[in-house]
Amino acid sequence: MTESYPILTYPDKFLQEPVADVKNIDGKLQEIIQRMAATMYAAPGVGLAAIQVGIDQRVLLYDIAPRDEDRELHVLINPKIVESDGTTVSEEEGCLSVPDFRADVNRAARIHVKGYDRDENPLDIDIDGFLAIVLQHEIDHLNGKLFIERISALKRQLYKRKIRKQLKEK
Repeated sequence: MTESYPILTYPDKFLQEPVADVKNIDGKLQEIIQRMAATMYAAPGVGLAAIQVGIDQRVLLYDIAPRDEDRELHVLINPKIVESDGTTVSEEEGCLSVPDFRADVNRAARIHVKGYDRDENPLDIDIDGFLAIVLQHEIDHLNGKLFIERISALKRQLYKRKIRKQLKEK
């Protein structure tokens, strides 16, 4: 079984920095992707950005298949949202890097994403629904933005206060 990475959690400062574009899709990157997949499935999560495991590269993984069905791992390298339409509310959105907290988040209803797969094939995809929410969430990570930055200031402050208190108690 592939070893997983530890997941960085708020308030780790690394999570707030945009990451670098991938320059080479090579064997080292394929190993990172395998470890990221092991991490995402073990968590368990439906998406994971490289920044969440301390890697400064624009790579994200996702698999929205229900847990009891066959896994279908997808890899997006250097993803960019090139177009978005409409609005929707992602109800009870959560994050592996923001544990024990869920909130409603305003997101685009449809997005158009460009990037590359793990075999260097260009990807050009139009998506909506739950997958569009997942990809917006993960691409936000790559841009150094946590979903708590997309909620009301009051809810964000309450969460930050709770985390500060937990950290003081440790």
